[in-house]
Amino acid sequence: MGNCIICGVPVDGEICESHEEDAVFEFEGTAASQLSPGRYYRGTVDGYADFGVFIDIGSHVTGLLHRSELDQRLESLDWDPGDDVYVQVLDVRDNGNVDLGWSIRQREREFRGKLIETADDEFRPEEFEDETGSGTQTDTGADAAETTDDSAESSDDQPTPGTPNATDTVAGGSGSVATESAAASAPATDADAETEAEETDETLAAESADEESDVDEEPALKRTTVDAIENQVGSVVRLEGEITGARQTSGPTVFELRDETGTVECAAFEEAGVRAYPDVTVDDVVALEGEIERHHGDLQVETETLDRLDGDERATVTERLETALEREASPDDVSLLADHDAVAAVEDGLVDAATAIRRAVMEARPIVVRHAATADGYVAGAAIERAVLPLIREKHTRDDAEYHYFERRPLDGRVYDMDAATDDVTSMLEARERHGEQLPLVVLVDAGSTVESVDGYDLLSLYDADALVIDDSNADAAITDAVSIAVAPSLADADVSDVTSTALSATVAAHVNDDVRADLEHLPAVSYWENTPEAYRELAADAGYDETGISERREAIALEAYYQSYKDKRELVADLLFGDDEETDRPVDGDLAAHVSEQFRAKLDTGLETARENLTTESVDGISVAVLDTAAFTHRYNFPTTTLLLDALHRREREDDSFVTLGLGDDELHVRATESLNVRDLGDAIAEAAPDAGVHVVGGQDGHIEFLPGERDAVRQAALDALDATLA
Repeated sequence: MGNCIICGVPVDGEICESHEEDAVFEFEGTAASQLSPGRYYRGTVDGYADFGVFIDIGSHVTGLLHRSELDQRLESLDWDPGDDVYVQVLDVRDNGNVDLGWSIRQREREFRGKLIETADDEFRPEEFEDETGSGTQTDTGADAAETTDDSAESSDDQPTPGTPNATDTVAGGSGSVATESAAASAPATDADAETEAEETDETLAAESADEESDVDEEPALKRTTVDAIENQVGSVVRLEGEITGARQTSGPTVFELRDETGTVECAAFEEAGVRAYPDVTVDDVVALEGEIERHHGDLQVETETLDRLDGDERATVTERLETALEREASPDDVSLLADHDAVAAVEDGLVDAATAIRRAVMEARPIVVRHAATADGYVAGAAIERAVLPLIREKHTRDDAEYHYFERRPLDGRVYDMDAATDDVTSMLEARERHGEQLPLVVLVDAGSTVESVDGYDLLSLYDADALVIDDSNADAAITDAVSIAVAPSLADADVSDVTSTALSATVAAHVNDDVRADLEHLPAVSYWENTPEAYRELAADAGYDETGISERREAIALEAYYQSYKDKRELVADLLFGDDEETDRPVDGDLAAHVSEQFRAKLDTGLETARENLTTESVDGISVAVLDTAAFTHRYNFPTTTLLLDALHRREREDDSFVTLGLGDDELHVRATESLNVRDLGDAIAEAAPDAGVHVVGGQDGHIEFLPGERDAVRQAALDALDATLA
């Protein structure tokens, strides 16, 4: 049993597991299997290939640093064969191949310690020399000077009572040699002897003062991590990480600090209402010391010192954070909820979206989910919410963190237009200005996959705010350049006739947080009004939800989506979708969903009865077309909405495979068809036939058509004439 060379805790070896990545290792083994994945090693450049650089780790093992692991182009590397480099061992394969990763620390002094690793054990360099009688590779020239500096820094960082400082020892030794040499080259005199005695007395006095100073000086605090402070209330600790928020209260300044394990609030007091440490801002990398306390039940650090880190110190902390982010952001489970071709077609995109969402949580970035105010949109957004909230609770010490770092904001329609984008930008800039928050990750669900949303995304991008889209619509290819990640089966040429946004989002959510996978399994079935894929029906049944329970939840969500459609209704939606009996782990009798769905059916039936009495049906080239004047025969500001009413009307009135339902309002035309219909093509045909109607399409192939009210009759006739040509 020994002590970790960095933090000093008792370990079976020379370094604790949490600090392995802070040390650099010299490999003295003979086989790749003796390497330890995750550790950093000094290696030697062996040669180049088209796909990377071969690095010798010790004398007997060669690994590959693939070009994808570099932070620059392979051609721009200035390494020559024989150069020393520092790399991380990522993996040792069964066939003996060694995968290497890039290290931003390319000098030994940038690591906090050095060890020798052999086939069986690990040693401190001095112990290894004593053990073998020979040292490792000797540094010369500038490298030797760096090594001397490193020794001095190491002694300063890890003082040991009774052990002279390495720098003082070297200086003292050189001084002794010089004095003896001078004495040998000149005869001694009484004056010289007196002077020498005085200098000796002064030297001894100075050394004595230094020793007293060293004894009085407290040893430097060892770094701890956010996930470990819960058991250290009342103790003074040292944290290293990134500032992710800074807000001024009427009392202290409150900084949010993120390290590789979590985020904690740190209160710093200058005087009431005065900004403490004004030079420290969001994204700064810092070292902070303070006492752990509980403030209104939340863990908080009462800051005593706060220092910005630069240069090598910043690089070390940054790499530590990045390594942890990459490791934690990757989903643990990459399996689909069910076998579904349309979802499987975008599996890589689903994983990318889940990774981006997980990474935002780890970075303490707010997540804003924008979704259509429909049943599918609400359920899809709630699936993401269900997965993210537990991760936020886990990563933040504030009890109310889930309300600060996650928002669902329903959209009016399925387009992320300038109105919605301006609202988001205004909110995020205000949060940054007032509370020092980072810019959010904006997640579009069941919306935002057509060109009409590009202007909104462009506004976000001007502020470097990232956005991703998850949508079942027929998406436009241009959207892939406007957002970071676009998950749309249509872009993969998949059939989107049997997929919903919830089926996609629930799968993403299961990748975000595998712990809630069981909570999500019934959600895809909830999102289908008809023709639910068998795989999702079985999944819901296995989770304990029968057909009645599924339909009641769908109808209840659809009704509640209408009321105060601009609000997320987080708790109500959660009760409707996830109100399970904790004792039996089965759904409760669904009183809430049943009660709300009963109101849904009553209101929908009233709307349908009125619509049927005023529906006109005609045949156009063998196509049955039902036309409803929605401006005259629907209540615009009452439930059901026009789109939901037309959906239900089309499902119940269609007679054959060639049936179209038109909803004609004052300035909007909505179309439902049993066959595939491209609304954009229909809009182009109407615009050509009625050039003065100001026709334009909103929402792409699956959207609706807007026009000038004065040309309503011309638009109606042009639509009927164009249907035959535009139906696939």
